[in-house]
Amino acid sequence: MLKRTLVANRGEIACRILRACKEARIEGVAIYAENDTGTLFTEIADLAIPLNGEGLSETYLNQEQIIGIAIDNGCDSIHPGFGFLSERADFAQAVIDAGLIWIGPSPEAISTMGDKMTARITMKDAGVPVIPGEEVDGGIDDVLKLAPQVGYPLLLKATSGGGGKGMRAVHRQEDLEHEAKAAMREAMNAFGDDRIYIERLLTGSRHIEIQILADKFGRTIHLGERECSVQRRHQKVFEESPSVAVDSELREAMGVAACDAARAVDYVGAGTVEFLVTPTGEFYFLEMNTRIQVEHPVTEMVTGVDLVREQLRIAAGEPMSCGALSMRGHAIEVRLYAEDPTNNFLPAIGPLSRFIPPTGPGVRLDTGVREGDNVTPDYDPMLAKLIVWAPSRTEALQRMCRALDEFVILGCVTNLRFLRDLCEHPDVVDGWTTTDMIEKLWPDGWSDSVSQDILDAGLLVSFACESTNYGKKQMSASSVDEHVSIFELINGRYP
Repeated sequence: MLKRTLVANRGEIACRILRACKEARIEGVAIYAENDTGTLFTEIADLAIPLNGEGLSETYLNQEQIIGIAIDNGCDSIHPGFGFLSERADFAQAVIDAGLIWIGPSPEAISTMGDKMTARITMKDAGVPVIPGEEVDGGIDDVLKLAPQVGYPLLLKATSGGGGKGMRAVHRQEDLEHEAKAAMREAMNAFGDDRIYIERLLTGSRHIEIQILADKFGRTIHLGERECSVQRRHQKVFEESPSVAVDSELREAMGVAACDAARAVDYVGAGTVEFLVTPTGEFYFLEMNTRIQVEHPVTEMVTGVDLVREQLRIAAGEPMSCGALSMRGHAIEVRLYAEDPTNNFLPAIGPLSRFIPPTGPGVRLDTGVREGDNVTPDYDPMLAKLIVWAPSRTEALQRMCRALDEFVILGCVTNLRFLRDLCEHPDVVDGWTTTDMIEKLWPDGWSDSVSQDILDAGLLVSFACESTNYGKKQMSASSVDEHVSIFELINGRYP
């Protein structure tokens, strides 16, 4: 049994893990940088320890300091969450070498699947179909030589990549050298590794991923698929389970391939195998994420399996508690970002002067923020994940629209209205989602269909009514003018 777990992360995923620990009667320890003082995850924890230093390299990426805090505070295990150090094989090994339990797969599995070229070769050997392409060993010269053999359009992808960094689409031979050098620079800046490889760009495909679990007793299962095709700059925006494009036969075939991929690296824990599915129903291995995924709640909602709790069980040496796959109803997740969709989705900052999430049947919100917090440029701009469940996909979409209508955020620009628009788009409603749909639908950027004048007027009335209801002094003409700048930042939706 685990007794005390340090969560080597922050924000929403730290809250998620700490709550799972609390339910499992495991003490949860949070670590936090100075600019995270007093945030939600530090208050959920049984113990919160400040990190010394400034910036990510000195705080949340400081392996030595994190492991030292775990040892000094009597922790027996470390959960990395997602991002930060979650897919660093050297950190996993350092945790194990310190005599602590690493809540995740082995360092060897992380290393193999984290190096995209090595993963491609490993999957080929395991009989898992991979996207046609070429591994590159000789830098830019090899890229220029091998790309024509792959054919256009193609994708240049960072070998140590993730999150869309170091990834460039190339449609013409004359653009290859420029894009390859740009991809290599970006890969070096993001991962300290400028190696890239080449894959054929499969346009009009769907991004489907399979959730797997494997314990230390030799049991590996899959928990169905998640449809993650709606993406912006290779970052997922809208996820759902099950996929309208996957029938029981394809689900089983992809599930078997995902389990084969996991067994090929002796995988233990929770992981995700990502595939591209073509319009003709062929599927190809993309990559394996050796951690809990951002979009894991949609699988939890349709299967009833608490994936983080299973991670804790497996790490403690217990068998997984779930059985054969059983999916019920439909779940959808959207990611709420502090960003301006009308300005090329650039990140936004500002105070969350009002943050009122939706409630009601089948509505779940995973977040690390609350009203009164400040959104800063220090971290990823994702504020929350809004998840809904309903008996059918149609009802789930209706529930999501209702939940987005109820969501009130004041003080910071968000993509809330963009998400609302997206959920009612015919392609989404009809299930015709592909990885390039946002670029096709809004090639020049998304624009808000609601007049800003109408929005400002409604917000001013809302604020005035709220002031009166709480016994505050009614707004004068001058105070209205003072508050206009705040209302212009709202990205909510009012009837």
